[in-house]
Amino acid sequence: MTDVRHFRFFALLTLDPPAQDEPLRQYASGSHDLMVHCSRLDEPAVRQLFPASIYPDDEQPLKPGDSGVLVTIDVVGDDACAFLGPGQHIALWNGHDCGRGVISRREVAIWG
Repeated sequence: MTDVRHFRFFALLTLDPPAQDEPLRQYASGSHDLMVHCSRLDEPAVRQLFPASIYPDDEQPLKPGDSGVLVTIDVVGDDACAFLGPGQHIALWNGHDCGRGVISRREVAIWG
């Protein structure tokens, strides 16, 4: 059995507004309902989805249409640092892209 490493990143996120026929959905702080979708830092044609827990700094649920939300993102994956780093643009995914953001920094601590 191998341990999968966890990484913590800080980011600024904007969620897309809901489609006209889509019910308003909220994402509780720490929820696993969203994934991070991004390109590899050194190979932009390679994209990957990462399971994530997202924690808004104000601890309020994320809602479609939210803009400029500061968050902490905990990501699972041994190769996360090959895809995520300061300045990296990301998409939020819940079956389809539903938001976007930019990574501001990575926390030094890695656990797993």
